[in-house]
Amino acid sequence: MDTASQPLQTETADAYLRRIGAERPDRADRDALRELQQRHLRSVPFENLSIHLGENVVLEDKPLLDKVVGARRGGFCYELNGAFAALLRSLGFGVTLFQARVFKGDGQLGIPYDHLALRVETVDGSGPWLADVGFGDHCHYPLLLDERGDQSDPAGTFRIAEAPDGDLDVLRDGEPQLRLDPRPRELEDFEAGAWYHRTSPASHFTQKLVCSRLTDEGRITLSGRRLVTTAHGARTERQLGDDAEILAAYREHFGLELDRVPEVRKHCAGDTAQCGGE
Repeated sequence: MDTASQPLQTETADAYLRRIGAERPDRADRDALRELQQRHLRSVPFENLSIHLGENVVLEDKPLLDKVVGARRGGFCYELNGAFAALLRSLGFGVTLFQARVFKGDGQLGIPYDHLALRVETVDGSGPWLADVGFGDHCHYPLLLDERGDQSDPAGTFRIAEAPDGDLDVLRDGEPQLRLDPRPRELEDFEAGAWYHRTSPASHFTQKLVCSRLTDEGRITLSGRRLVTTAHGARTERQLGDDAEILAAYREHFGLELDRVPEVRKHCAGDTAQCGGE
């Protein structure tokens, strides 16, 4: 089932494909979806910088595409998977938005609409697939949504399991990551979750900066002034110096042209305008 969305103009879709270094696929099949998801993860960073730069987060197709494609920025789940959904639809995939709650370190679940994920139908009938370019360090390739056995991925062994009330749990190496509600949603349904994550002092997005993407060797992450690189399983960490070095790191490693260094806003919850609110 497709949620309502205006089709992308050809030039916008082509610009999006150039943004992620992908060719327009001949058909909307399994192989094309796998290619598009991995290229997206390697090209478009998972980042929460808008919250700390005082920028609005608008959950509509055009603003999302203006940010990801036009401004060559990244975003968090609502933005990245929202934009990716628009691209996939324009290429002939069937896309449904799912809301999910994220399992926290103590095993408790986060808020409803904590995360946005995608159910994707392909023309070859191989799915449905669970696609996700907005969960940071997660699976590299889409998962078969109806498969209940182990699914191997470069990021680990994933499993989708039945959960209470018809929900589905996504596990990685035996640890629960997400609880999916498989009822179709619209992009506007995620407004409250996005507002919470960009304003609440209880949200990890207001507490720290993150900018991260998949690389050929592993992953690279800039959190404040700390640059963490994982390559072939080996982790290195480096503390960056002045603002010029930090801005250069955003540019070199993530392709982000920023005019100032983002800083965590200590009183974010008290001023929604300061946190990217409306």
